[in-house]
Amino acid sequence: MSRVFPNFVLNGADVQFVSEFKYLGFQLSVNQSDDADVMREIRAMFTRTNILIRRFSKCSVDVKTVLFRSYCLSFYGIALWKKCTVRMKNRMKSCYNRCIKLFFGFSKFHSVTNMLLELGFSSFDIVLCNSKSLFLNRLCDCTNGIIQYLLQY
Repeated sequence: MSRVFPNFVLNGADVQFVSEFKYLGFQLSVNQSDDADVMREIRAMFTRTNILIRRFSKCSVDVKTVLFRSYCLSFYGIALWKKCTVRMKNRMKSCYNRCIKLFFGFSKFHSVTNMLLELGFSSFDIVLCNSKSLFLNRLCDCTNGIIQYLLQY
């Protein structure tokens, strides 16, 4: 049995195989793990938070809350995360909590629960669960025949 995959040729050029590929902003991996996409979202959240810190650090808590909700809590594609390791999920949760602490000026020893209650934010686990639930509801409400067929399986 041959272990070598044949080359694909398109218009005379070999098609390259890659282990990771970004498609519509979502990081796809050959091992079907979502860890690379979680890492992409971690980097993006730190980047967005640092931009907010540089530009709006002196604003009131109310203004910061609106900015953070609209600019940092718009996670792209997290409802699709199915196969990510516990380690990567914990890293994302830690990133979420740390970004909130950094932007709102809490010390690193401040209670995460108290911080989230003071600001009126949900925990990352709730954000993830809500994203998945809303996505599934949108799929179930979809009238597209292909999607309805796929939902049966």
